[in-house]
Amino acid sequence: MQRQLKIFSGNSNLELAQDISQTLEVPLGSSEIKRFSDGEVSVQIKESVRGHDIYVIQSTCHPVNDNLLELLIMIDALKRASAHSITAVIPYYGYARQDRKVQPRTPISAKLVADLLEASGANRVISMDLHAGQIQGFFNIPFDHLYASPTMVKYLKEEVGEGENLVIVSPDAGGTELARAYAKRLHAGLAIVDKRRLAPNQAKAVNLIGDVKGKTAIIVDDLIDTAGTLKESADLILGHGALGIYACATHAVFSGPAYERITKAGFKKIIVSNSIPLKKEFQTLKNLKVLSVASLLSEAIKRVHNNESVSDLFN
Repeated sequence: MQRQLKIFSGNSNLELAQDISQTLEVPLGSSEIKRFSDGEVSVQIKESVRGHDIYVIQSTCHPVNDNLLELLIMIDALKRASAHSITAVIPYYGYARQDRKVQPRTPISAKLVADLLEASGANRVISMDLHAGQIQGFFNIPFDHLYASPTMVKYLKEEVGEGENLVIVSPDAGGTELARAYAKRLHAGLAIVDKRRLAPNQAKAVNLIGDVKGKTAIIVDDLIDTAGTLKESADLILGHGALGIYACATHAVFSGPAYERITKAGFKKIIVSNSIPLKKEFQTLKNLKVLSVASLLSEAIKRVHNNESVSDLFN
């Protein structure tokens, strides 16, 4: 007998959780998340979950630490309420950029978060477009890594078309694999920005590898944070004669001076997903397009619950 599927959500992205709930035709589980006067998180599950398969939807975006603690404490509450299995659905995995030691005596925080999720009682993790794919190996439980590219590519084909008049640009060497995947699906050229990172959230684009002259350029990345890399890359690409420029990124982190940089970069359109709720000031940008990944996450949850292939989603 198949166990009942139940969906719960933290506070980080309730709108996305509600969209997933409606797509699956499964109502959101009843829970209460409160704060004590000193800021401690309190969670109470308001319905029975005994013997059920539970999916907890929570992006660990700003405020990162609050949302992460909410997720961990909710998983612990579900475990102690005798849920049969608990899957953490994390559209945006915070701390993913701290995936290795880049200097002496620094942590590998992405691994620490993985350990915390396992210790809290998670039996499986579903996430999307990790900053570093090797984070999957930090877990000793099943990890399903989803990609927003099918959703993004479908929109790009409608918006800018495909073919040799397009060039997909990776803003750094590390993003070449992602850019190549987009270029293959759009039958487009490929270019790479040679970027030098001066400090955290500070980068300098110094050279462009590839031809963008007379073409429409699309910068693709996993996330946009302060938009420093994006702005530097856009200036470099336009300086090499591109006709127009688009940006495409799964996670709209948008912190610090991102708004000012984006508005000055001259993008025809910036395409992001709703893995992170859009901050108020960005909702007024006319050249910002938000695509929903609710159907993608819903289908992944359904396939996991039915013991079907998740990788077939991308074939």
